[in-house]
Amino acid sequence: QVQLVESGGGLVQPGGSTRLSCTASGSIVDINSMAWYRQAPGEQRDLVATIFAVGTTNYADSVKGRFAISLDNLKKVVYLQMNSLKPEDTAVYYCKAVATSTGRAYYDTYWGQGTQVTVSS
Repeated sequence: QVQLVESGGGLVQPGGSTRLSCTASGSIVDINSMAWYRQAPGEQRDLVATIFAVGTTNYADSVKGRFAISLDNLKKVVYLQMNSLKPEDTAVYYCKAVATSTGRAYYDTYWGQGTQVTVSS
């Protein structure tokens, strides 16, 4: 099994910055990719950014140029640096990992519990 624990977030002023972290633990054999999603009240959960173990990244158009995802594969931590924050970035941010664990022949998808980011003055 793989556990994901997010940290960071909180209340940020418009135009400000913050960094989210997500640490993966458990009987991890290999991580294929990690990603950040977000869900605003009454909205669906949307992909924000993805990073693959080989380093490839993808971003939602709404965050391109403002957010940056990075992965410390040795520590199994994924970060989301969020700059130039806007009120519409307010949401619960979830970490997702696609990974194999001991005794599993396939990659499984794991989710963190989410962390709130509120952008407001």
